[in-house]
Amino acid sequence: MPRRQKKTETETQLVLVECVSTYRIRYMVEVPKGIDTEGNDKALWALDTVTMGEAREFSQKHIGEQIISHRIVSRTEALAMCVQENKYGHTWDDELKASAFFTLWDDRSEKWK
Repeated sequence: MPRRQKKTETETQLVLVECVSTYRIRYMVEVPKGIDTEGNDKALWALDTVTMGEAREFSQKHIGEQIISHRIVSRTEALAMCVQENKYGHTWDDELKASAFFTLWDDRSEKWK
């Protein structure tokens, strides 16, 4: 009878990775032709419309994420941050929070072997 191999546990840690996600967003803004009373091209009014949040989005394209920082955090700290940043899950138990919001090693370990 063949011997069963023992499942070896991999010791893990949690790493908080902070990123900025970048999008190219376009707006199509109609403005009058000509020069305003300040001597500026009225085409610049479109920029004001976007800046004031009054423009309707025309399209967007995700450019990617840029990693800003990373640091090791304890499970206690990670769960406290989870409650703070995902308030709707504050009543969930710790295991549900971890499975919903953390990228756990067990989820990916087969890919990394």
